[in-house]
Amino acid sequence: MKNCILAILSFLFLISGVNCSSANFKNQHIQREWMLVSFAGFTKDQLIANKAGIDLTGEKTDIINGNALMGCNRIFFAMEFRNRGKLNISDIKNPKTVCKNMDLENKFLESFPAMNSYKVEGHYLTLSDDKGNEMKFIAADWD
Repeated sequence: MKNCILAILSFLFLISGVNCSSANFKNQHIQREWMLVSFAGFTKDQLIANKAGIDLTGEKTDIINGNALMGCNRIFFAMEFRNRGKLNISDIKNPKTVCKNMDLENKFLESFPAMNSYKVEGHYLTLSDDKGNEMKFIAADWD
């Protein structure tokens, strides 16, 4: 009898684990708006003045569809957060219009696809590539 109850409980535990891995998973530590505060020699004031940031609030299945604002342009992309801090950015679309500060946007578009690692520490999100380049963001909802 004891083995039967243990088997049933084990089965229920396995089923509940499968059901909890829903396709509409929401990760509050990643799925938020992020303001870019450190990137490629641009000052924090320049980044803030250009409203540089990424919005990762979209619904998550395996991939978050996000967008970035750099100056006057919005950049669209897909971002997949993998195990062990690995990241894949794809499907980047940029309907370009000419802005005042195209240097920031061009540098972002050059660097962003190469970012392949991420780290969340407190209210900070850091993206990095294999060459040691980084983009550091702070959560927009944090004071």
